[in-house]
Amino acid sequence: MPENNQFEYAVIRLVPKVEREEFLNVGVVLYCAKQQFLQMKYKLDEDKLKFFCRQADVDELKLYLHAFDEICQGVHNASPISQLPIASRFRWLTATRSTMLQTSKVHPGLCSNAAIILDKIFTEQVL
Repeated sequence: MPENNQFEYAVIRLVPKVEREEFLNVGVVLYCAKQQFLQMKYKLDEDKLKFFCRQADVDELKLYLHAFDEICQGVHNASPISQLPIASRFRWLTATRSTMLQTSKVHPGLCSNAAIILDKIFTEQVL
């Protein structure tokens, strides 16, 4: 039987007007230390976004999500944050902030394959 490893995840939320505290789930970031896994999946549904917030700058949001993904991957030229150890990158990405792109609280679980769990949570929480 495959070994179960602890993982942590957070839902990535788009909060167009922070003062209204309304949000749209656009992705998931998942970290599993034992599997050296830090990845995210996201989908920016432009029609849904325009319905939710007409004045949202879709191109800017795509840039933010792309930067978030590059930090997960540890892309060397992306940001100084992307050079941090994997656990520190996850903690930085999931830190509380009051910007348009926020994450939920971090939730734990157990898995034998982090990539499969990422897909499952993404389907449940975003799609």
